[in-house]
Amino acid sequence: MPREVPRARRIADQVQRTVSQLLLREVRDPRLKPVTVTHVKVSPDLTHVWVSYTVLGGDAHDPLQREILEEAATYLRGPLGRALRLRLAPHLHFAPDEELERGNRLDELITRAVRDDRSRQASVDAEGARPGLASRGDEATEDDDLGHYDSNDDDDDEAEAGTARS
Repeated sequence: MPREVPRARRIADQVQRTVSQLLLREVRDPRLKPVTVTHVKVSPDLTHVWVSYTVLGGDAHDPLQREILEEAATYLRGPLGRALRLRLAPHLHFAPDEELERGNRLDELITRAVRDDRSRQASVDAEGARPGLASRGDEATEDDDLGHYDSNDDDDDEAEAGTARS
């Protein structure tokens, strides 16, 4: 794994702020939807910058949005270099943010699983108590409603068995 350069990390933070401002103020293409710069990765020699973005209210994988950003990249290179006061202005590369989409898909899957589990549990509760487990309100058995084992019940059973033998 490549070593992370502290200067590159500082430059990445500056690039994120600056590119966000430049996209807002300098890019005048009416077809460009509002863009959020989510992550910036800078090469160790500071000559290339990879900008991850999302499009608010739209699809980040829209080819038109990506084309507009790639065209703007050549124009934004000069103002970015001047704002960062670097000897060489970095080449900008735009790509849709995959991590955010992956996180949203994962959140959707978790939400669906929880909802399915709740509906399954509700249908089981509606059918009645599950075999082998105590129903709610009944006397406690060796397993509680969640299937937990209580060793104290064994002591009570042994004491009752001892009094029955004598």
